[in-house]
Amino acid sequence: MMIVKLYDVVVVGGGVSGTVAAIASARNGAQTLLIERYGFPGGSLTNMGVGPIMTFHAGDRQVVRGIPQEIVDNLVKIGGSPGHVIDTTGFVSTVTPFDVEMMKYVLEKMLINSGVEILYHSFLSSVEMDGSKIKSIKIVNKSGEMTIKSKIYIDSTGDADLAVRCGVDYLLGRPKDNLTQPMTMNVRIGNVDIQKIKEYMINNPTEFRMVDKEKIIKAKRLSVNGFYSILKEARKKGEINFERDMVLFFETNTPGEVIVNMTRVQRLNGTDIKDLTKGEIIGRNQAIELFNFMKKRIPGFENSILISTGPQIGVRETRKIIGEYILTAEDLVSNKRFDDCIAKGGYPVDIHSPEGEGVVYMKLKKGSDYDIPYRSLYSKKVDNLLVSGRCISSTHEANAAIRVSPIAMATGQAAGTAAAIAAKENAKVSNVDVKVLRNVLLEQGAYI
Repeated sequence: MMIVKLYDVVVVGGGVSGTVAAIASARNGAQTLLIERYGFPGGSLTNMGVGPIMTFHAGDRQVVRGIPQEIVDNLVKIGGSPGHVIDTTGFVSTVTPFDVEMMKYVLEKMLINSGVEILYHSFLSSVEMDGSKIKSIKIVNKSGEMTIKSKIYIDSTGDADLAVRCGVDYLLGRPKDNLTQPMTMNVRIGNVDIQKIKEYMINNPTEFRMVDKEKIIKAKRLSVNGFYSILKEARKKGEINFERDMVLFFETNTPGEVIVNMTRVQRLNGTDIKDLTKGEIIGRNQAIELFNFMKKRIPGFENSILISTGPQIGVRETRKIIGEYILTAEDLVSNKRFDDCIAKGGYPVDIHSPEGEGVVYMKLKKGSDYDIPYRSLYSKKVDNLLVSGRCISSTHEANAAIRVSPIAMATGQAAGTAAAIAAKENAKVSNVDVKVLRNVLLEQGAYI
């Protein structure tokens, strides 16, 4: 067994939240290691086909800034994103399309330039506790088993894998039956006639969630929610056999290429390996069914080509830790303010039905944002553990809002910064001075 040197901060999970956490930690002086299961960073944005990024804004106001915005700026500089563009579905103010390969490149460059040490192709296997403190973790990879020690750990796995192994209590799915939001196998399709779709939208406005003719004509990248009657007819004829009531797709950084977010794999647990395997198989079958439907039925897709699925099925929700404070949907829609706010969001509560075809929305007041408190990033059961991303302490309903990438990145910056402070002061994460943390976040461009 290989024993790796002692670090100040170890981040488990190199999705966008963990990547930003590692960057923030290293920039604040901590010797930082990032552990990631794939051979690249980015998580759902690079290995689940998720896109565009939604949303950095609350109305006209940008509420996610700092390192997340730096990522977008770096993408724009190399042609990897058009930046923040209008969401022509009208669901949110802006979306941020990007190129997947450029995203991998930008995130990796930022990690390296910030001084983060990276271990790819590595999985968390076990944890050694010393009372209420993590003494070490074990990971497995091609080299075998490694023991890694650190002052502070950050769980950015999305599924609270590290926290659960430490004995932290958690919530799974909704309270009444533990069912989670469905998984989705996203489908990337190319050679789509965007102009034809725009014309159809303008001529058939009742078929879409929102049609603003001027916005559609001027749109740098098109977002579409609609084609209701076409989908309904296809479902009647057995061409679509999963629960969905809308056609939903978004143009990527590449004009004429879209990501279709429609498949729906329900009643499976993304932290159960048999369920996850079953979900991949069902999701791929649905993806091919969906592509055939789009090509046959949807105007503009007549000559389209299937580029990719996934590559991994997208998981919206699994475990959320029970932290010092559990964030609720009421907190979000009432715009509750917290003295220990370390991140903000503007994405509404967006619950994809765990068992049916619909989506439940809980809207925010127009242009308003909500606070995410530092207390939702830790449990007092473990002195040297923080979490970031969608596994922070939140209810099923609140998680449906804070799970999205910009907010996951914002909590990542907060967790990485707090971890560096705690490591430097040899302090429990619960004892980090929130005033100091907030000041550092503000100095480094975050919006709180």
